[in-house]
Amino acid sequence: MPDEAPDPAAGQRAGAMTGKVVVLGVTGGIAAYKAVSVCRMLVDAGCHVVPVMTRDARRFVGEATFSALASEPVMKSLWGEPDAIPHTRLGRRADLVVVAPATARFIGSYANGISDGLLLATVMATRAPVVVCPAMHTEMWEHPAVQENLEVLARRGVHVVSPEPGRLAGGDEGFGRLAEPGRIVDCVLGLLAGDHSKAGDHSKAGDHSKAGDHSKAGDHSKAGASLSGVHVLVSAGGTREAVDAVRVLTNRSSGKQGHAIAEAASLRGARVTLVTTTDRSVPHGIEVVRVESAAQMEKALLERSISAQVVVMAAAVADFRPKAAFEGKLHRSDGLPEILLEPTPDILMELSRSRRPGQLLVGFAAETEKVAERAKLKLLAKGVDLMVANDVSAPGAGFDADTNQVLLIDAAGSVEEIPLASKHAVAEAVLDKVARLMGPGRAPGQG
Repeated sequence: MPDEAPDPAAGQRAGAMTGKVVVLGVTGGIAAYKAVSVCRMLVDAGCHVVPVMTRDARRFVGEATFSALASEPVMKSLWGEPDAIPHTRLGRRADLVVVAPATARFIGSYANGISDGLLLATVMATRAPVVVCPAMHTEMWEHPAVQENLEVLARRGVHVVSPEPGRLAGGDEGFGRLAEPGRIVDCVLGLLAGDHSKAGDHSKAGDHSKAGDHSKAGDHSKAGASLSGVHVLVSAGGTREAVDAVRVLTNRSSGKQGHAIAEAASLRGARVTLVTTTDRSVPHGIEVVRVESAAQMEKALLERSISAQVVVMAAAVADFRPKAAFEGKLHRSDGLPEILLEPTPDILMELSRSRRPGQLLVGFAAETEKVAERAKLKLLAKGVDLMVANDVSAPGAGFDADTNQVLLIDAAGSVEEIPLASKHAVAEAVLDKVARLMGPGRAPGQG
């Protein structure tokens, strides 16, 4: 294997983690070769790296490679090690365990408590943070069993660094390739430093897979410009307004795009607050505020926008609500009720009116016709810096879809088209634009 290119951040990382014990687990996937770079970068940062390889991992990469680059020789079995109980000792020594790549088999066994080997026994015996970095073909990544197992691990506090779209081992394009080593190492070092904003970014395959043109989406799939030190406030989901004790007025928003933006911002080092109407799982390190109505969302956002450098209003707020909700449940036998409606608060307008100097405000416009024209008018009327507009009637870009295609329209009149891609990739494109709009004159902490 040719020598890798120097890590551009190595100078900043070198020595920063001296003495921290990291157990690097490597399982049997073609992406095992990338774990060599992860190992080297962690050692360069000062970590004491103990490699643990499964039998199948050693079919892809020789153990001599890891033994030479790591801090200790490779450990590979519960039997034959100098220590009679190697998994317990490793689990207690570790400041963190990272598994890269993590196969579907490893993920399933870990989620179901099956410890048939040194690596699985170690992750179950440790109380240190565990980072799992899945890598597999798209069809496997999308399989409900894999996603359910990852949800189980995420609920238990395991940090999951999601895979990326791109070229796969079979030569085709899809979602499931191992995250780049630098992204994995950033997550590990962030956790070791106590910065949980760099924790894993697991969400369901639906948010990332079937992303249309991956060759285009790939431009935005990897973590881009750093948002370290920036407080990013994001709203997500559709609000619900009570009609009676049972019924509500709402819309079709799933919250997927807003959640994807919050997760992507967290991976870039931002301190993220997510105000959401959904019950979707959220990675560790993101502050979550769950609301239901427009009034509740307005209150939560206005209170938290005071400290935010960036506000992304991705939620779909119901435009109208009943003037008064009926007590109890309305029954068909009671006849057709008269429901008087009133407008809900214009939250985006209120955020614009109350924003502090230097704060960057992003709005969303869901349209079905004259998308660019209406989005530009809305941008001017609301006084925002960036409007993200999409045609929700377009195939693959409607509410609750796994993909999206948008126009990014800024206050200077620039229009950037993001073609059909995963909502994760669209989130990265939005944040790339946000980082450019912030510029050197609007650096973190100067708002």
